[in-house]
Amino acid sequence: MSKHFEDARYYLGRAAEHAKAGVVEELEPVETRVKELVGREDEEPEPEPSRLDKLQADLKDLEERAEGEAREAVASARKRVAEYRGKDTAAE
Repeated sequence: MSKHFEDARYYLGRAAEHAKAGVVEELEPVETRVKELVGREDEEPEPEPSRLDKLQADLKDLEERAEGEAREAVASARKRVAEYRGKDTAAE
């Protein structure tokens, strides 16, 4: 595909995104008013978290757990080294 067509396709996509955002922004007050008239002022319940959101949350939990375990392992190793050094100097 010619570079010109690739560029045109890219800019058309961007224009569509901006047009959609503009329409949403312009219609927001109308949507609010219609919801008030119909009696549906309350926001819809939040959708279930997506699969990606669940995976990111799981990864965050794993990261925090691994960090805690690593800190415990380092503290334990330091304690053992300190004990070893203490015994080593007592033998001399």
